[in-house]
Amino acid sequence: MTDTNLYEQLAERLMKQVDRGVYPPGERVPSVREASSRFKVSISTVVEAYRVLESRGVIEARPQSGFYVRARQWEASAELETSRPQAKPCTVSVGDLAMSVLRASTQPNVVQLGVASPHPSFLPVRALNRIIAGIARRDDDHAMRYDFPPGNRELRVQIARRMAAAGCDVSPDDIVTTSGCQEALRLCLRVVAKPGDTVAIESPAFYGTLQAIEALGMRALEIPTHPREGVSLDALKLALEQWKVAAVMLVPSFTNPLGSCMPDDNRRRLVRLLNQHDIPLIEDDIYGDLAFGSTRPNAIKSYDRKGTVMYCSSFSKTLAPGMRVGWAVPGLYRDQVAHRKYVSSMATATLPQMVIAEYLAQGGYERHLRKVRAIYAQQAQRMVEAIARNFPAGTRVTRPSGGFVLWVELPEKVDSLALHCHALEKGISIAPGPLFSATGKYRNFIRLTCALPWDEKLDRALVTLGGLAEALA
Repeated sequence: MTDTNLYEQLAERLMKQVDRGVYPPGERVPSVREASSRFKVSISTVVEAYRVLESRGVIEARPQSGFYVRARQWEASAELETSRPQAKPCTVSVGDLAMSVLRASTQPNVVQLGVASPHPSFLPVRALNRIIAGIARRDDDHAMRYDFPPGNRELRVQIARRMAAAGCDVSPDDIVTTSGCQEALRLCLRVVAKPGDTVAIESPAFYGTLQAIEALGMRALEIPTHPREGVSLDALKLALEQWKVAAVMLVPSFTNPLGSCMPDDNRRRLVRLLNQHDIPLIEDDIYGDLAFGSTRPNAIKSYDRKGTVMYCSSFSKTLAPGMRVGWAVPGLYRDQVAHRKYVSSMATATLPQMVIAEYLAQGGYERHLRKVRAIYAQQAQRMVEAIARNFPAGTRVTRPSGGFVLWVELPEKVDSLALHCHALEKGISIAPGPLFSATGKYRNFIRLTCALPWDEKLDRALVTLGGLAEALA
């Protein structure tokens, strides 16, 4: 094992041993000291690896006894297979279904399992409100002015500092602020591709990505994707040799909906592969700060030496979805993206940029991240356990190492579109699988969000949802 993310490598090694039955359910795994000696790593590395395995629901700590492999009602934690999407470019049509799911998110008294947005109780609402009040007291007329592209200077300074955690050495002048990550992605896509062009994406893919491709009149080429390691580079290489691709658009860290995280070696290989074909990469890193472990993955942008990786992110998943503050680091295409930003929306709203900049400058962001990372890891584990208790046998669930969504494979007979309708009648919103494919695949899959406080209402909703799935199986 190399020094890079050593604890994650150890966690993967131990998890494979559990999957292969070396340590069956209910059996004790090596003690921290024993594992340290056996694998020739530090005790702190073992502790961190065991934390990762706990967050994934693989092992559990028993007081005064050690760590044990968790018993499973059925294979809820069984590995999902690499996806097998249609192997040719196609037009996209997910807009109507996406709007149906989004409309459900505005309905009162609906348990919101379908929209990947954090509950306000997980956000630093009071701190942000204090900053807003402070700006108002200062009668700062800057908040009423345009912050023309590339955007608010103070915010870009703070973002540049933050991106060092992702391994990126960027200048504030490299950054263009946007109205959320979705606008950043759309601007980058418009700069490097035109209507009719083909864009390679993961499969399943975030429906916002699909909607952007659809709205711009482009075609999607879905690439097979592994539930933990992300897009298959071998499949992507084959696709690039077979089809003319204008751009590749990926979520390398805790992709939505799979939760996969591309290994560092694959990130380097991806950059080399795309450089060989002279194809730009649009990197969506919106979940990068939400790793369950203590180490944030390096962005693919950190391996970019030619400026052809167009990095996009926002604070919508970590701080304030409603403020719509995002950014792009478009590399070679910085001026074109800034111009596109100006002609499409003129400027990002000034007040939200000022608020986020001040919050970051005050130094509380890392504390906030440590808190919500632990919460989402716990929520994901509890939801997997609830699915194991309540859903039909044969259900399989992803084991993400970050973010806050689960991708659930239901028995083959379960139609997730029908389940979506039945669940809404019961006051439960879910995201049906076909929403995540340009070709309507994943009919027996659903995506669930874990970014909700655990209470009796949520617990009942999962019981009800499992019963509805059982009735359709």
